[in-house]
Amino acid sequence: MKLGFTTVRLGLFENESLIGLVQIVEIKAKRGKYLHLRHGPVLSVFTKSHVEAILTYLKVYAKESGFSFIRMSPLLPIEDKTISLVRTMGFRNAPIHNMDAEICWVLDITKSEDELLMGMRKSHRYLIKKAVKENIKIIRLENASKELDSFLRLYGQLASKRGFVAHRGLVEELEILGPQKEAVLFLAEYEGKIIGGALIDFVGPMAIYHHGATDDAYRNMSVSYLLQWEAIQEAKKRGKKMYNFWGIAPTESKKHPWYGLTLFKTGFGGEKRSFLHAMDLPLTLSYWKTFLIDMLTKVRKGY
Repeated sequence: MKLGFTTVRLGLFENESLIGLVQIVEIKAKRGKYLHLRHGPVLSVFTKSHVEAILTYLKVYAKESGFSFIRMSPLLPIEDKTISLVRTMGFRNAPIHNMDAEICWVLDITKSEDELLMGMRKSHRYLIKKAVKENIKIIRLENASKELDSFLRLYGQLASKRGFVAHRGLVEELEILGPQKEAVLFLAEYEGKIIGGALIDFVGPMAIYHHGATDDAYRNMSVSYLLQWEAIQEAKKRGKKMYNFWGIAPTESKKHPWYGLTLFKTGFGGEKRSFLHAMDLPLTLSYWKTFLIDMLTKVRKGY
């Protein structure tokens, strides 16, 4: 992969019929080596026997390659009864924070634009209308260019200010998915300068807000509100049914690092969706080193 990770993709078959898929990413970090089944496995029916069949293979693979644990984060609703099956196989809650949008905010966009506006928080509706009048030009980018560099600079500044690790795959995401019309970078331009942007993925029946950043010098112009509204309108034109704002804070505590971001996302209307938290299957004693580091990082950052 372009980001330097080794990736293995497996299919699970029953009577020559494909019943499951799993993408395995080999993570080799200073804090430990592990196999990550991110957003997987994907199974036609999530049963103990199907998961055990995958694990039988992975345990051998991990032992031969020196990995200390397996991390699994399937997109199963938190209330799904099959979750209890996972714990009987030796999995435990991963010590990391909600990093893969396990708790996200989604909006039904099959409604009319007027209905969507009325479903928003009053302040959001006002700020969108205000931004429309401010002569901000919206550019849609589907490939790498100098405008992308401007957004990456803003995104880097945001990461530094908020204290998070900037996502490494933004360029690759746009390069690979852009030509297929599955990713669009919405950019806000004002007086010839890029002052904000939002990267949106269009997958199946859903549009997903993946990353965004705005120039602090123009924060009074409601740039981020206009970018989201433009992305929602584009999703509707493409016939998408849901707009996924991605992760929100698990609590309403004002001390949570995502409190402000959560207020921003939920103000557009919609509902919360909760999925199974990432779970770890320890294979060697080395796992506990990773466990301790991840736990201390989580506490230090206030998650």
